[in-house]
Parts: sequence; C-alpha cells; structure tokens
Amino acid sequence: MLDDRKTAILRAVVEEYIATAQPVGSAHIANNRDLAVSSATVRNDMAALEREGYLMHPHTSAGRIPTDKGYRFFVDNLVPNGSLGSIEQAKVGSFFETAHFRLEETLQRTSMLLAQLTNYASVVIGPTAEVAVVRSVQLVRLSSHHMTVVVVLSNGAVENAQIEITSDVLDDEILQANAELQRLMITQPLSDVASHREANRNASKEQTGVAGVVALCEKVLSALDRVRNDENFYVGGVAQMAEAFDAVEIVRNVLHTLEQQYVVVTLVRDMLNRGVS
Repeated sequence: MLDDRKTAILRAVVEEYIATAQPVGSAHIANNRDLAVSSATVRNDMAALEREGYLMHPHTSAGRIPTDKGYRFFVDNLVPNGSLGSIEQAKVGSFFETAHFRLEETLQRTSMLLAQLTNYASVVIGPTAEVAVVRSVQLVRLSSHHMTVVVVLSNGAVENAQIEITSDVLDDEILQANAELQRLMITQPLSDVASHREANRNASKEQTGVAGVVALCEKVLSALDRVRNDENFYVGGVAQMAEAFDAVEIVRNVLHTLEQQYVVVTLVRDMLNRGVS
C-alpha cells in the first residue's frame, strides 16, 4: 500500500495527465500542488512509483504518465463515489420513460446519454448472441434473387441476414423451410443452432425430403453463423474525445482504434471477464 505522500503524488500525476494528455514532471507537481516538499523529493517518489509499476517514463519526455496499475489504484482508492444532480437525474428518468426502441437503438442512445452525463466518450457493448435463445424466426422473400431471415432472441436482440437465392425457388419451398427452421431453432441457443449445421442439415433431409428446402435451410444457418460472430458496439461523445487532445495525430489514432470493432469489443469483454470496471 502506498504512503500518503506517494498517494498524493500519484493522484496529482493522474489528474494532470487526464487534464492535459501530456507527461507530468516533478517540478510541475511541486509547484502546483500543496505537498510542502521539494521538487527533488517529488522526483524521488515518482521514481519509486515507477519502480512499483504505477508510473512509466516515456523515452521522449522528462515527465511521467500513469500505467494501467496507476489508473486502477486511482479509480479504486482516490475517486469518490459520484452522485447525479437533479438535472442529470431528470435526464436518466426521461431516458427510461421513453426507452421503447429496438435494442440496437436503445444501446446507441445509452452511449449518447453516458457521454452527456460524463462529458467523456463512452462505449457500450451489445449483448452477446452466444447464449441467447431463439424466440422467433421468419423468412421473407425480398425479390426473385434475395430473401432475408429475421431472428428474435431472448436477450431482446433482433438478428437479420440477407440471403441470395435462385429465381426458381418456390414460395411453397420458402414456407416449408421457414417451418423447418422454426422446428430446429425455437427454444434453442443461437450458438447451438448455427454450430450444428451438419446435424441440422441431416435432420432437415429426414424431415422434409425436399432438396430445395434443405438447401434453403443450409443457407440460412450459414448466414446466421456469420451473424452470430458479429459483435456490435456503440460509441457516444466522440466530439468530447476530440476536444480532450490537442494533437490531431492522437485523435486520429484513437478514432482509428475505435474503428477496429473487434479490438474494442475484445478489450472491453476481457476487462469485464476480469472484473475490471
């Protein structure tokens, strides 16, 4: 556990770095914080904090910046529990009173609300479809060469996928395929349905005996297997994030990272699995 002075210095470094996005030097801390110690003492304590893994020293600067461990200590021990004011509480109340949208729209609006309440960019991860149970499945012909499958899941998500078909597919075959998919999928986890395509194909052959119906079912299951592996995330408050950095290159790098959907989702899910908040 850190002593009081090191704790105060770590707090100062984290707060200064959050405010400026620039490495923090010992002289700046000594001159701008009420620590009643010399710059040399602050420098020695910052070196100790670096050895203990709370700070790091970028090669291009004389200052230091927090590490993940430093941020974690700051969040766990130094940030007071916040409370919402009356205006913020009214915003949250209004949000839930009107939150009658599709899940995807609700999550997007949630990211925007969080950004408004915190003045930071926010990232909201959608629920995983891996363990969600299928509640409904429907095939809809869009044209002579295209149809869509719409699947409603128990977690509130609605998955859909576009499927190419040949012009000779009959409406009756689509109806039979829809009935067969309902038999195979409803009450089953989407992950089980999509990953057991071979078994489901054989079951469809035995059940229908119609090659066109089996082919349609196979296309649907293949499309759903791709959808199952897609994970959505929703970003709000990008403008606030851009304003937090003076350097255009930093903003560009952060925005580029947010575009890497797989990276962001994997990072956040890993943090959640490790109990990091």
